[in-house]
Amino acid sequence: MPGRASRFLADLPHIWKRGLTPGYCPLCEGPTVFIKEGTWLRDQLLCLRCRSIPRFRALIAVLEDLFPNWRDLAIHESSPSGVSSAKIASESRNYVGTYWFPEIPLGTMHRDYRCENLEHQTFPDGSFDLVITQDVFEHVLDPARAFGDIARTLKPSGVHLFTVPWYYWKPTFVRAVKDGEGVRHLADPDYHVNPADPKGSLVVTEWGEDFCDFVERASGMPTTVVRMFDRHRGIEGEFLDVFVSQKIPQS
Repeated sequence: MPGRASRFLADLPHIWKRGLTPGYCPLCEGPTVFIKEGTWLRDQLLCLRCRSIPRFRALIAVLEDLFPNWRDLAIHESSPSGVSSAKIASESRNYVGTYWFPEIPLGTMHRDYRCENLEHQTFPDGSFDLVITQDVFEHVLDPARAFGDIARTLKPSGVHLFTVPWYYWKPTFVRAVKDGEGVRHLADPDYHVNPADPKGSLVVTEWGEDFCDFVERASGMPTTVVRMFDRHRGIEGEFLDVFVSQKIPQS
């Protein structure tokens, strides 16, 4: 692992100043050291070996705990990003990654990804055992429709496994809404990094206390929240909740 070794040597002069914790990374599956690059641990508590961040490790830990056979499942991941998505894509036997490219016809390939809009997917009903989204649903303009369409594409008992920043202690705050073919801002525009769009992704909703109820109303899928704090696995920081929505089979 010359790349990892080089990064380790480069980091050595700074490790003791930043603070470090020995542990086990669920993403690269081995002993490691977690380094604090800053005070915002969600993005700044890095695994020295794979450079993963806590929310990636939390999602992979839940994936492994709940779905030990996930590598054999039919998986759709929307807007894959980071080393957690790379792990899932490389180790899954039946994985499809998608982005929405507005200028590309839905259902076609572009830059090694299939073009899909979560609100209007072209996949047949019951296509997947597992749908994964990582920090996507704060950016969706019609989240009710998107949650509903994810449920449609899941097989009976299939699961939507996802992360999203969750402000559980306050009401949901909508920052932008659809306005015809455009967007109307209800607050100053805020953008997150998007690897598929240099402009970034507009934050549409800051999800609050009613979030799980909203998901169930929109999709018919009960939602469980897995809240983790595990210093040994480098899972500490802000907004690390992992959501598990399961499609109930029709009797």
